[in-house]
Amino acid sequence: MWPRTDLLDLLGITHPIIQAPMAGFTSPALVAAVSNAGALGSLGCAALPTAALRDQIEEIRRASNRPFNLNFFVHPAPQIDMQVAARLREQLAGYYAEFGLGDVPAPSDPFPRFDEPRLELLLEMRPRVVSFHFGLPSAETMTRVKRTGAVVLSSATTVAEARRLERDGADAIIAQGFEAGGHRGTFSEGRGAGFIGTMALVPQVVDAVRVPVIAAGGIADGRGIAAAFALGASGVQIGTAFLGCPEAVVPDLHRQALHDAADEDTRLTRAYTGRPARALRNRLIDEMNENETLQFPAQASLTRPLFQASSEAARKAFLPLWAGQAAPLTRNLPAATLVEMLVAESLARLPRA
Repeated sequence: MWPRTDLLDLLGITHPIIQAPMAGFTSPALVAAVSNAGALGSLGCAALPTAALRDQIEEIRRASNRPFNLNFFVHPAPQIDMQVAARLREQLAGYYAEFGLGDVPAPSDPFPRFDEPRLELLLEMRPRVVSFHFGLPSAETMTRVKRTGAVVLSSATTVAEARRLERDGADAIIAQGFEAGGHRGTFSEGRGAGFIGTMALVPQVVDAVRVPVIAAGGIADGRGIAAAFALGASGVQIGTAFLGCPEAVVPDLHRQALHDAADEDTRLTRAYTGRPARALRNRLIDEMNENETLQFPAQASLTRPLFQASSEAARKAFLPLWAGQAAPLTRNLPAATLVEMLVAESLARLPRA
């Protein structure tokens, strides 16, 4: 049926499609629907408090007995440069004043890290698949995770990163191309890290590692999936296309922007969190000077109040509209229907065994 089945066997799924975690946009309903359709649903855990994470895992398990993926960010605590912070607060002060938001707050560390309580919850819950963004956790933590029997995935944006992930214990590698929406999975200092397109990256990663490779970035329909197999991938990870599903937690403003998107409308920006991430253009991206930012994720502590404001005008100007370059291909379909269509479109284009 599929040209390669190594990823299917590894993950225990029927179709080689992973719904990207997309922290803040994935709901238990989305994860369960994708998994029940034979693909791999993923829950973005990066911003969830531990108690909420437990509740959502339990909700997924009430709705599905299929494998699913829990995704975590692994990033160091930010070192906050107070001089940079002062300049950024001055730069943002006009926006805060315009919308009556008071003073720009002092910077802080707004995202939970993959700490011991979150690790203990993971060890207790024993998901079939665990994925990490921005590299992998420590060797000791990896050992503890893999003792549960979990399959571990992580994203690479260069061949060197892919080799390092394989060396450090990743069971499959997500080759994330430049086209992908949201945050780059980059964790190295290479000058080209995060800027290689999917078509160029995937076959080079396939040639460099022995574990299955998952293509990500700019894939939104069966044509993209068939192309990924032609490049040597064993599966795909798709994010933006699932934002059109009613089960996704996507504000109406974001949904409308996806509907209206054209092929030139996304930008890589560090304005929101301090790390490069792809989103649809808005006022903040167009106007913000990105010559210097705070280390991830401290930058987010300064920008969050702008798009969390009750003002609709502020949300329109500042809400981060994460999306990949294939945003115009997004279809507003229930998740299970989308998976079925992706499978049918792919198999119609792939060579028959």
